[in-house]
Amino acid sequence: MKILTSLASLCFVLLLGSATLAQTPAAQAKPAAPEIAGEWTGTWGVYSPAQGTTPPKDICKKLDAKIELKDGVYLASFEGDCGGTYKYSIKMEGRLVGKVVMFKGTTDLGAKDGGVFDWIGRATDKEFVGFFTSAFYTGTFNLARAK
Repeated sequence: MKILTSLASLCFVLLLGSATLAQTPAAQAKPAAPEIAGEWTGTWGVYSPAQGTTPPKDICKKLDAKIELKDGVYLASFEGDCGGTYKYSIKMEGRLVGKVVMFKGTTDLGAKDGGVFDWIGRATDKEFVGFFTSAFYTGTFNLARAK
């Protein structure tokens, strides 16, 4: 009789435990990606990493960007004026890390505009910042939502 009572108690505990597990989500929901698409504006500048304490020297301060998400890939158009207008379209690889999107990319702007650039960036729904480098330049950019 003790064995039967023990088995009945064990079954009750197992049923209660499995009912509790069924009510608990199996996996934590992933955080939603921030809304990156849209209009951005800000500044960019170049600096010398060998003189890290010297603030960036702004060559062409104004930078505007329009970012779109198409088929899981971010497409960005950057434009401004630097002794002449420029506009570049760049495909950006982005991945969600926590509540931010981390970007990376490589693009060839042509010989007259500095050649091949590598860059990395980080974006939230309010800020898009990055670092770029090429054979001739190193610098940063900082963008916020356009008003």
